[in-house]
Formats: sequence, structure tokens, C-alpha cells
Amino acid sequence: MTAPMTASLFLPLVFRPHSRWLPQQVRWQIQYTGEIQTDLDVGVFNLDLFDTSAETIATLHQRGVFVMCYFSAGSYEDWRPDAHSFPPEVLGKDMEMWPGEKWLDIRRIDLLAPIMEARLDLARSKGCDGVDPDNVNGYTNDTGFPLMAEDQKRYNIFLAGAAHQRGLLVGLKNDLEQIPELVTYFDWVLNEECFSYGECDLLLPFLQAGKPVFVIEYELEPSAFCPQAVQMHFNALHKHMELDAYRVDCLEWSANP
Repeated sequence: MTAPMTASLFLPLVFRPHSRWLPQQVRWQIQYTGEIQTDLDVGVFNLDLFDTSAETIATLHQRGVFVMCYFSAGSYEDWRPDAHSFPPEVLGKDMEMWPGEKWLDIRRIDLLAPIMEARLDLARSKGCDGVDPDNVNGYTNDTGFPLMAEDQKRYNIFLAGAAHQRGLLVGLKNDLEQIPELVTYFDWVLNEECFSYGECDLLLPFLQAGKPVFVIEYELEPSAFCPQAVQMHFNALHKHMELDAYRVDCLEWSANP
């Protein structure tokens, strides 16, 4: 059995002129609602691309924080400022439980590339260090389109390449089934509820490649997943579904359960 890692094993983030990287173990926060707590003692912040100002990102950078910027790459959201850019033919079925959001036909990279590249340009202009493209597993959902695994892989590789071309790191969100094929293209993986669904072993290729694994659990209590998360060297948090400031960091919890 691998001994749990302690806080002393957390490495500082390293920023180099021509290459940035994330250590496998790092304290982090993900927050999309409420006032952003920029003074939180973490090394990584995951924030909404559109709702976060360049000034907030600059404030975090003053403390050496790595900023991931979130946007949905696989769905249309009718409240976003660029919603008018999506042609009707790429809009699919409504996403369950998410009003105003529809799946995208990710086969149409010709139509989606200008929109996603503009979002990546926005991320770069705001000072984001990396991006967190969401909903990149449409082929496993009822999208209204006959999406195949190869369609998804092609789209996800496009996203990774477009991000890297702009000097941005990029994470793979969920899409567990394609991790073996995509791990070389992405700089980290961020998963929601792998402990709830018993799927966490599928994330291990990222650790084996020296890349960090970030996990969020909503329903399980920290006592139900934190001991295993620490043992597996995952950066795991317990969060509210609305992704407000609340967080329980598993390593911190394991020190004071």
C-alpha cells in the first residue's frame, strides 16, 4: 500500500519563460459562483473564462497562482456573449438539467473552430495559463447527432492543439474512455465523481505520464473518498454542485478528518 502523501510533498508551481507545467500534487480551487476568494492558499485556480476579469487573474498571478479558465467546448450556452456565433445546424438536443444549454455537433469542426479559437484567444488575452474545455464526451450522450468515438477524439485533439498553439496548457475533462489515446495531447485531467461511479482507475494513465489528476466529488462525503484519493495521489475536492467558494481538500481533510 502506498503511504498517503503529506503537505510537505507538495511542490511549488514552476513558471518558465517558454514552458509551464503543473506538479502532480497541488492545492487547488474551482469556483464559478460567488465572490472569488483570491487570497485562498492554493497553487491552482479554475475559473470561468467569460465571468472572470483579467484583473482577477492578474491578482492571482501576483501570488504565483496558475489559472485554468473554463469554457464549454461541447455545448451551446444561450447566455454567453458569443452565443450568436453558433450556426443553427450545430445545435443539438437540450442538455438534461442545464436550461439554455444544447449539445453541439462536434463533427463540424469547420464551423466550430472559429468560435473555439476565439475563446482560446480570449483566454490568452486575459492571461489564463491553461484552459478547461468542458463537455468533450458528447459521443457517450444523447446529443441528437450520431457522434462516434473517432469524431470525439478528432475534436478533442483539435482543441488541445489550438490551445497549445496559443501557449496555453489544456486539460481533458471527463471522457474517461479515450484517456489512453488522448493522454499525450493533454496536460492534466479533471474528472467529476469518479469515486461515485467507481471509475477512478481510468485516470491513472495521466499519473503514469507524470501529469496531475484533479477530481471533484459532489454527493459523497469526504470520509467516503478522501482516504483513497490521497492514497492514489489525486488532487481531490468535495464541492457544492454550484461550484461556489466551499471546498474540502482531501489532503487537508486527511490531516484533520
